[in-house]
Amino acid sequence: MTMTKTTDRCSTLIELLANGADDAPAISAPGTPSLSFGGLRALVQTSIAALNGFGIGRNDRAAIVLPNGPEMASAFVAVASGSTAAPLNPAYRADEFEFYMSDLHAKALVVEEGSTSPAVAVAQKLGVRIVTLHPDPQAGAGSFTFTAEGTGACTGGPASPDETALILHTSGTTSRPKIVPLSQRNVSVSSGNIAETLELSAEDRGLNIMPLFHIHGLMAGVLAPWSRGGSVFCTPGFNALRFFAWMEECRATWYTAVPTMHQAILTRAGHNKAIIGKFPLRFIRSSSSSLPPQVITELEATFGAPVIEAYGMTEASHQMASNPLQGMRKPGAVGIAAGPEVAIMDEDGKILANGETGEVVIRGDNVTAGYEANPEANASAYTNGWFRTGDQGVLDADNYLTLTGRLKEIINRGGEKISPREVDEVLMDHPAVRQVVVFGVKHDKLGEDVAAAVVLREGQSADEKELRDYASGRLAAFKVPRKILFLEEIPLGATGKLQRIGLAAKLGLE
Repeated sequence: MTMTKTTDRCSTLIELLANGADDAPAISAPGTPSLSFGGLRALVQTSIAALNGFGIGRNDRAAIVLPNGPEMASAFVAVASGSTAAPLNPAYRADEFEFYMSDLHAKALVVEEGSTSPAVAVAQKLGVRIVTLHPDPQAGAGSFTFTAEGTGACTGGPASPDETALILHTSGTTSRPKIVPLSQRNVSVSSGNIAETLELSAEDRGLNIMPLFHIHGLMAGVLAPWSRGGSVFCTPGFNALRFFAWMEECRATWYTAVPTMHQAILTRAGHNKAIIGKFPLRFIRSSSSSLPPQVITELEATFGAPVIEAYGMTEASHQMASNPLQGMRKPGAVGIAAGPEVAIMDEDGKILANGETGEVVIRGDNVTAGYEANPEANASAYTNGWFRTGDQGVLDADNYLTLTGRLKEIINRGGEKISPREVDEVLMDHPAVRQVVVFGVKHDKLGEDVAAAVVLREGQSADEKELRDYASGRLAAFKVPRKILFLEEIPLGATGKLQRIGLAAKLGLE
């Protein structure tokens, strides 16, 4: 059985930005006056004209290497409205920039004035035109001008619905990163899906702490609120020590984050009860990886606001399913369809009934038409028009989706299949455990065995035997971790997510 929810949407970013009132604030930032929607729309039009003058137009790829903040948000939408934006992690090394810029055939690189990024030298080596962004904060948060040397021919003007707005690479934890092209329609529809799920309005003020080289921050943090005429407070990046001061400055009504960020925010909440009481949030959103039910409970108790857990991925322009803001929310479930159709499929391509476990598949206007120049990946990713997410899950009788694991992360211990998330949730119930990630390690005889990395709560103690005994009382013996490592912090990916794949090697267990 499938679940679906669709509505009419904008089909280009220019249309999306038209939803904000001329004098309503679109972008604000710490210590900086806001930029109105009228100002943002004018900035986008002048930027498209400037890029066209440099020979960068529709479907031309412009890599963007900028720090998190208001200029990154406005430059992204300006570039994506008239060409193809390819945001890259500013922390990349020269070799990584060379791989990504070459792989996506970048025609331009956008960097801030005075940038010392190794991307600049790489662009010069590759013959990629450098476009310099000159911030103008006095004109409002995110205001800037573009300059570049030289001119060229291009197809100018705003992009059409089926032209590519955004290119991102998959994480590539187990294989070469794949190029995901997302059209104007893909990203515009997805932004509207998110805004509808969260019931966003022009009165909402979103506090963005997500990186803007990643689909979560771009779609949920920036474009979704803009699609309803709401404002975005653009921070320089996540900082738990500054979070509550930002929350107070922007009078936030909501924020979205990954689980590790929520957990870090909770460690500071006790010192900031006055701000929480003075500026109550309407809701909190979590996505990009599983949020332990224990953390949902603690967040809701701390902030007095509902926690909306959603399920997204790059290939779907972010959101696929979400718990609803109104009505039933099920901790542990990632909700009901929130844009595309969602179904469960077996290995042979058969759609399964509710209650049966299989691979989560999706289809809809927010889903990429296919990986670029990768027929092998497309052949395995699409079945009968459905995109195979690689996640294992089950739909219940109410059409709520529960993820039981990433297919590549399922631990195969001598033929016994173990979902790491199930073991995570058991260990998280131990009072001394603040954070845990369970992962597979190689084993000579069994193929794989179960291991866990654990961060203890401040002032608490526990040893490996205690946690193993605790798990043994709640799990079948084959699911109990054979190895438990105690860490000060667990290594994270570039976007703040815990990554099971490759963790054994990072921790020196392989």
